[in-house]
Amino acid sequence: MTQAEARDIAIKVPAVTLGFWIIKILATTLGETGGDTLSMTFDLGYLVSTGIFLVLLVALVALQIAARKFHPLLYWATIIASTTAGTTMADFATRSLGIGYTGGSLLLLALVLASLALWRAALGSVSVATVHEPRAELFYWITITISQTLGTALGDWMADDGGLGYLGAAAVFAALLAVIVVLYYATHVSRVLLFWAAFILTRPLGAAVGDFLDKPLDHGGLDLSRPLASAVLGAAILALIFILPQRAETRRTSLARP
Repeated sequence: MTQAEARDIAIKVPAVTLGFWIIKILATTLGETGGDTLSMTFDLGYLVSTGIFLVLLVALVALQIAARKFHPLLYWATIIASTTAGTTMADFATRSLGIGYTGGSLLLLALVLASLALWRAALGSVSVATVHEPRAELFYWITITISQTLGTALGDWMADDGGLGYLGAAAVFAALLAVIVVLYYATHVSRVLLFWAAFILTRPLGAAVGDFLDKPLDHGGLDLSRPLASAVLGAAILALIFILPQRAETRRTSLARP
């Protein structure tokens, strides 16, 4: 294969390693505190905040698709934009529109499954190892954004309607992620299926942890400053991007590793 051919099939998403999951969980937590910072602390409301984050997300996705290779900072900035947009979109739907956590979670789950089904029907696979051309990238980012929105609704549903509180909800989602790890090492369940299950579940875990950090004491949170918590999480993510190995997924990898 020539260098030109290698560039043509360059995959612009990171290899799925332990470092990937660590940064992903921190990014989803930042999504919760960052989204709440604009909508609540700065009092812009869910709709205006959603508009701001969506404009940013669309711009970053366009840059990601236009890029010729994997850029860690661009990729993770896009992930953070998707998770902050997901936070405010879910809050707008479940609170402002009155859909509720149950209805919102079921609707968003259906949308995630529909996105994955359309992706597979169009391109034959939903593995991250196929994300090397614009159509696959577009499906990838649409699916991710919907899953981030679903995660917010699921986290709130478990913490509030489920009566578990933020730490209880976080423990449930952490336990489910542990089950996925066991399935990965002990069974032959599809690695692509396990990847997307883990990807979706890290979002409500981050949402519950984020709510625990910034929600009032009488609601079971620590009542920390949302802007400060967001800044600390952002600095930690930035540091880990440089400290942990950041390499692009390879086309030869047919299975995403949780």
